[in-house]
Order: sequence, then C-alpha cells, then structure tokens
Amino acid sequence: MTDAVIEPAPAKAAPRTVSEVLAQSQVEAVMDELERDLVGLVPVKQRIRDIAALLVIDRLRTGLGVVQKQGSAPPSLHMSFTGNPGTGKTTVAMRMAQILHRLGYVRKGHLVAVTRDDLVGQYIGHTAPKTKEVLKRAMGGVLFIDEAYYLYRPENERDYGQEAIEILLQVMENQRDDLVVILAGYKARMDTFFQSNPGMSSRIAHHLDFPDYAPDELLAITDRMLEAAGFRFDAGAREVFADYLARRIAQPHFANARSVRNALDRMRLRQASRLFADRDRAWTREELTTLSAADIRASRVFTQT
Repeated sequence: MTDAVIEPAPAKAAPRTVSEVLAQSQVEAVMDELERDLVGLVPVKQRIRDIAALLVIDRLRTGLGVVQKQGSAPPSLHMSFTGNPGTGKTTVAMRMAQILHRLGYVRKGHLVAVTRDDLVGQYIGHTAPKTKEVLKRAMGGVLFIDEAYYLYRPENERDYGQEAIEILLQVMENQRDDLVVILAGYKARMDTFFQSNPGMSSRIAHHLDFPDYAPDELLAITDRMLEAAGFRFDAGAREVFADYLARRIAQPHFANARSVRNALDRMRLRQASRLFADRDRAWTREELTTLSAADIRASRVFTQT
C-alpha cells in the first residue's frame, strides 16, 4: 500500500486589473450595502470609494512586485468622523472595517467600538492595562472611539486620559498595518481636541464630516425603517410625520436617524395600545401593520410647539 501523493494547489495568479481585484475581494458588495443602508451622505460615500480605490491600486502594485523601500510605511488610514448623533458614523465605520479586510489591509475586519470609560482608568496604574486590552481586542480590525475628545481633560490635573492618548499614538504609528483607529464626535469639539493634541492630528489621514440629514432624507430613512420593521403609514400619515419632523428638528437634542427610530418606536407603542384596547376584535394583517396619523399626532411634539 502506497501513500497517495497530494499535489499542491496551484497558486492563484496575482490580479492584473481593477476588475480582477474587485471580483476576488467582492468589496463592491460592501459598497452596495453602504449605498443601500445609508441615505444621502454623498461626500462621505465618495471618500470611502476613494480609499477603496487606493487599496485596490496598492494591491495591483504588490501583484507586480512593486516593493516599498525599507523604512517606508504603508499608507495611514486612521480617520476622524465628525458630525451630530444619528448621522451614520458607526455604520460607515463597520463597512470601512469590512472593506479594509477584503482588500487585505487588516487581518480580521471586525469593529471594536469604545468610549473614554473603556480606555481610561480611575487610579494610577489602571489606564495602561485597560487601553492595552482594548487595543489587543481591536488588532486586525478597526478601533472606533466615540466622543474621543473626552480622552483629553486638561482642566483636571489628576486625569489619566493623556496616558491613554500616548499609548494610542504609539500603536497608531507602529502598527498602522494591522489596526485602523477612527476618532468620532462633534466637529467643533474634535477640532479643539486636535489643536490640543498635534501628535494625534498628524496621524489622522482622513477627515470625514457627516452632515445632518435634510427633511426629505429623514423621510426616506423613515420609509426604510418602516419597511424593515414590517409597517406602513396609512393615508395622510406620512404628511403628518413630515410635520412632526419639522417640529422635532427645531427642538433641542435632535439626533437625526436616531431620533427618527425613537419616534417610530413610540408610534408603535401607541398603535399597540390602541389595538390592545379592543381585546375581542380579530385584527387584519393590514390593521396590525399600519401606523395612523393619530399615532403620530399623539406625540408631545405637537403640544409643545
């Protein structure tokens, strides 16, 4: 009896065209998901496509044997996402992690989302292990730090945020080929943070500003959320909700798509209470999946304005 000889699988030929890289990585599927999941944000989506194009061309260069000289670092892809809550920053970060993985920039393509509390300790010797543990979990993917400006609190001389920043700076510089850091938050506060931390500013290659959604974009987001949840508006309810949005936008603490989702959740509660009150009625599918104008007008937004 002789052992079977297993021939090694032939190595795949390196891609020679952009189309071949796209076919092998299937990164366009992620871009299509980004387009489908997010309304508007045209400048943001274009910047993501530009970054994807850079990585595709780098892959072609590598396939042709173009080698960077010793001491030359890979392109820095650390980013800053600025904008108000609910503008899609976390969603774009998730898609960015997938794109980076599919195009071979990071090993895993997962997203680790944290805030100051996950990085900064409350006593001497606590911050370094906390920060290093988060970085360990994020390696091979993307580290998303929301409200990153809270890491820096110069008014408190006993604050340990600066220690976390220094550890982050070292990793962002020395391990940029295995980790991408995205700092996020309100634009004005992020600008102040970068002015106070030039070392951090110099390591951020891409600044993406996420604008607030226009009223018609918020209505389009509403339609998508309703469809995903298996609901619809009855006749006239969409116009009432447009009125609701105009009033809600003018109030404090409006959070774009997040506020839309919260409003729909409250409308579903009112619809459920309305249907629940008639316990013996056999509701139809249409009635169970329809939100009425009355479910919207019951909001305090109409009484407060």
